[in-house]
Amino acid sequence: MSQLSLHHIVRESSLKENAPLLILLHGYGSDENDLFSFASELPEELFIVSARAPYPMQPYGNAWYAINFDAEKGKWSDNEQAILSRDVIAKFIDDLIQTYPVNKDSVSLLGFSQGTILSYAVALTYPEKIKNVIALSGYVNEDLFTLKPKEAYAHLDIYSSHGTVDQVIPIDWARQNPVFLKALDIKHKYNEFPVGHGVAPQNFYELKEWLKNKL
Repeated sequence: MSQLSLHHIVRESSLKENAPLLILLHGYGSDENDLFSFASELPEELFIVSARAPYPMQPYGNAWYAINFDAEKGKWSDNEQAILSRDVIAKFIDDLIQTYPVNKDSVSLLGFSQGTILSYAVALTYPEKIKNVIALSGYVNEDLFTLKPKEAYAHLDIYSSHGTVDQVIPIDWARQNPVFLKALDIKHKYNEFPVGHGVAPQNFYELKEWLKNKL
């Protein structure tokens, strides 16, 4: 399966053709198996692809882009690498549409943390490729895209959620997401849960219902 632009694992749809496609994008230091545990719980008509980020880490795990720590800047993201990954994901979507029996007009992204930051970047850069985004425990990094006219985003629908005691990505960052989306008239739902950097069971139940209603 690695002949496509990203290594990935698949859960096939109950539909033989034109299946809605859901792409899972894991967080920093994880891999394609992480979010794939969600797959068995999600609607059976979804064709689910869980991608592995392109940059291997030591001793294990993968990243969509480097996060560096130094005395001068503190913690900072390698935005150039992130933009490369954004474009790799966009090409990966095209590859998947050509390879699998999926509906190019029903592509959803589900990201966690770094995967969420990239999901926003892909949807805002290539809105014509994306229908829905589920953005868990992440935020909008405005350095990763150039905004298009509002009309380009009219069809998009975004579910975002965050833990109120997230120790990795501060809740204040996530609270900017709905403000940003509202300014662009992008349909969205935002919710908070009393957890850290993770997905609470009630959070999963809510995103599952949200996604089911979009299919």
